[in-house]
Amino acid sequence: MTIAEWVDYAGVAVFAVSGALAAARRGLDLLGVIVLATVTAIGGGTVRDILLDRQVFWIVQQTYLWVILAAAIATILWTRRFTPPERALLVADALGLAFFTISGARIAEGLEHTGIVVVLMGTLTGVAGGVARDVLSAEIPMIFRRGQIYATAAIVGATLYLVLKPYVPTEVAAFSGMGCVAAIRFAAIAWNLQLPVYGVDRSSP
Repeated sequence: MTIAEWVDYAGVAVFAVSGALAAARRGLDLLGVIVLATVTAIGGGTVRDILLDRQVFWIVQQTYLWVILAAAIATILWTRRFTPPERALLVADALGLAFFTISGARIAEGLEHTGIVVVLMGTLTGVAGGVARDVLSAEIPMIFRRGQIYATAAIVGATLYLVLKPYVPTEVAAFSGMGCVAAIRFAAIAWNLQLPVYGVDRSSP
């Protein structure tokens, strides 16, 4: 198994964990937990594959579905014995964002798309699953929350991957991009960093 495949499985697993944690917070039943974990884990990659007109990854390689099921069940067992840390969902989501952003960027690049499409596909792969999770659990999607540094982290990480790739081995560029996404997102979580918020002064006539 290649490093890229390991990264894909890791991304699916941690996003499944984030979906299962979100379901646990909403008090969903076992089926609800598995559904939310699955949608979170495959949502971004599915949208990417449809837009890029390629076979949907989890249909081609169904091992991903077993990874999701295992991650969801492990999360259920863990949360039944231990209370998950307050930020556990955010940490799992940040890791999934990092893994999937670069995974999506590499797939788009392999299909010889331009740099801007590579960055957009990487970002979409990283954020779409989380959007689906938040919508289904009746939360405001992370990407739309006021001032959140979320999609911005994915854009910066995918761009760094593209910039480094001509000068260093592909795996070094990929892990650098992932590290960049994770570092930005963790910093935003730890120190509550936010983007400037645009607003209109409604008091003016």
